[in-house]
Amino acid sequence: MHNLTHFSSVILTAYTDVGNVKYLYFIILLVLYVCIIVANVLLISIIYMDRTLHEPMYLFLCSLCVNELYGSLGLFPCLLVNMLSDNHELQLTYCYLQLYILYTYGGVEFYILAVMSYDRYVSICHPLQYNSIMTPIKVTFLIVAPWLLPFVQFAVNVCLSVRLQLCGNIIEKVCCDNYLLIRQACSDTTIVNIYGLSMTIVAIFGPLTLILFSYGRIFKVTFSSGPNKKSLNTCVPHIVSLLNYSIAVSIEVFQSRVSKVNVPPIFRIILSVYFLIITPLLNPIMFGLKLTKIRVAHKKMFHHVIILKFKT
Repeated sequence: MHNLTHFSSVILTAYTDVGNVKYLYFIILLVLYVCIIVANVLLISIIYMDRTLHEPMYLFLCSLCVNELYGSLGLFPCLLVNMLSDNHELQLTYCYLQLYILYTYGGVEFYILAVMSYDRYVSICHPLQYNSIMTPIKVTFLIVAPWLLPFVQFAVNVCLSVRLQLCGNIIEKVCCDNYLLIRQACSDTTIVNIYGLSMTIVAIFGPLTLILFSYGRIFKVTFSSGPNKKSLNTCVPHIVSLLNYSIAVSIEVFQSRVSKVNVPPIFRIILSVYFLIITPLLNPIMFGLKLTKIRVAHKKMFHHVIILKFKT
């Protein structure tokens, strides 16, 4: 017979047996969080302050950086508090809020990466028509849509999940996980599962189709008359981001669905946060180092700050 206890909180068990090493983990995570904030805010500031960067490619990049800050906010404050605390209970209301932030972060990330691949396709395959294709109205739509769609999709998902009655409240991670919550539901999960599967198909195959089409055309154009290194170089940071995102999502899905009985606590924590640490940290660094205009703008801004400092 099912345990019909009404749970008002969940217990995150991935912190178990961390011991006194938790202080070291706390410092490492805090440093990483600060680095994520500094790297993304710096890149956003550079793009905002330099008018030569007010182009679709850099506006999409700015949107990506805002999403990295948004996703990190959903994880790190709770993670840092729980790392030092002996009580790893999380109120169910906050759990669903965290779920919403983390899942919408992942959805927005993939949509923006798909939009960026389309922008590279237009720039490389139709350079003369670029401005007529990427009009201000279209660019605005391509910035807003990647945020709006996941927020609506996952709002429905969370609303369906909230209505479920739970027979357990144990989550073997350092943050909430919708899949692990649904597995502990006593009530019928048919509607949630059908909607979740349908939404996943749309959220993955829609952007993936656009990405494959864009890079299929890009590679065809760049290699048809010999490799165009200059064109391909602008795609390198985007391709690296796509690969890292794919690896991060694969790890996230795998570690949520596989038993972690023999996995040491530290590796459990790493697996749980890889998706929300490596991606937000890698993207601003990768794009900042590889894109020439970003490097030039950074040097100009740094030089301007030095001059102002000496004047004062």
